[in-house]
Amino acid sequence: MDKRPVLAIMRPETYTDDSEETAKAAGFQPFSVPVVTLRGMKDDAFDGFVKRVLSQKTDLVIFTSANGIEYTLKNLGGGAEAEKKFLEALRKIKIVAIGPTTKKKLESYDLSSALMPGEYSSTGLVNDLGKEAAGKTIDIPRSFYGSEVLVKGLEDAGATVHQTHVYTLDIPEGELQEELIEKTINGEIDAFAFTSTMMVKNFMVLADKISEKEEIIAKLNEAVVGAIGDPTAQTVESFGVKVDVVPNEFTFEALVAVIKEKMK
Repeated sequence: MDKRPVLAIMRPETYTDDSEETAKAAGFQPFSVPVVTLRGMKDDAFDGFVKRVLSQKTDLVIFTSANGIEYTLKNLGGGAEAEKKFLEALRKIKIVAIGPTTKKKLESYDLSSALMPGEYSSTGLVNDLGKEAAGKTIDIPRSFYGSEVLVKGLEDAGATVHQTHVYTLDIPEGELQEELIEKTINGEIDAFAFTSTMMVKNFMVLADKISEKEEIIAKLNEAVVGAIGDPTAQTVESFGVKVDVVPNEFTFEALVAVIKEKMK
């Protein structure tokens, strides 16, 4: 029988393989069930964003996630030639990446990040840019559910900010999600890794549909609960669940490491 502690990984399916490798390397038995799914979208602001990049009318482009890069390129249309033209223009503009995963994705397209905030968050980026944002035109391609902290902070600093939503987040429902809730109720999961506020909210929606939320909250409080960043931790705690660990770095690897340390 596998004696390794079970870690619930609830990230979108595209991250499953890498997440499971990280969990196994740390000594966990991963149980992967996506409670967030990604879906591309293209809003009315997208064409303006592309035009500003192609005409070099934007001073700074901020990518808050690797998904933002992927879905931006998917939204271009026009095939390889359109992507090539866009990337060539983007290389002449200052780019900011939030987090090492985003930075790595940029590099895979031969794009370099001029700045990566020390704190991998919207708040961290606003603090790092500071007065440098004043008078600048800034574009942010991001999730429909992206925090408004970034936009408001940059606007307060004197920047003109354009955001376009290139993907959205949905809640998957099915047998696997039901199994996650059932295993939680049965005390079969030792630790939970929450990596976004949407993940927390979707988990609770599923719990409420499948079981009694109070029962789920009680079981979560018996396990080790980790959250990436203060916004995610605050969302977890708003449901009456104690957050045991928050890593100093906002990465899944760092989150798994502090959960493992807490379980010793």
